[in-house]
Amino acid sequence: MVFSIQQKILFKHCDPAGIVFYPRYFEMINDCVEAFFDSQINWPFEEIHKTNGIPTVAISSHFKSPSRHGDYLQLNFEVNKLGRSSLHYTITAECNSELRFKTECTLVNIDSKGKSTPWTQKIRGKLEQFMEGQI
Repeated sequence: MVFSIQQKILFKHCDPAGIVFYPRYFEMINDCVEAFFDSQINWPFEEIHKTNGIPTVAISSHFKSPSRHGDYLQLNFEVNKLGRSSLHYTITAECNSELRFKTECTLVNIDSKGKSTPWTQKIRGKLEQFMEGQI
C-alpha cells in the first residue's frame, strides 16, 4: 500500500540556482510522514508528542534529478517492515513520472524518557492494516 501527498516546490525550498536545496527534501519527507500518521493511522504528531515520539534513527537518500521552483512532486510513502518498536519505510518523489529522489528510513517509537517502546496494539493494528491495503 502506498500513501501519497503532493508538494509544490516553493521559493523557500530553492537555492540561488533555482533548484531544491537538499536539506529541504528532508523537511518534505517529514511532512509526508506526519501526514501519513495523521490521515492513515489517526495518530497526529500533536497527539504522539504528548506521550511518545517517533524519531528518525536511520536515513539514506539518493538524489536522482534536480527539482525546480514551481515543480510539483508526488511523494509516495510505503512501509517496508514493521518491527516491535520500529518502522522501516521508503519515500520516492516523482515529477511527471521522473524520479527525483528515493529515501529509505527507520523510525523508532519511544516513550517520554526516550526509550524504545513497543507499538501499542491499536497503532500496530492500524499500521498492519495499512500494509495489507485495508486502510
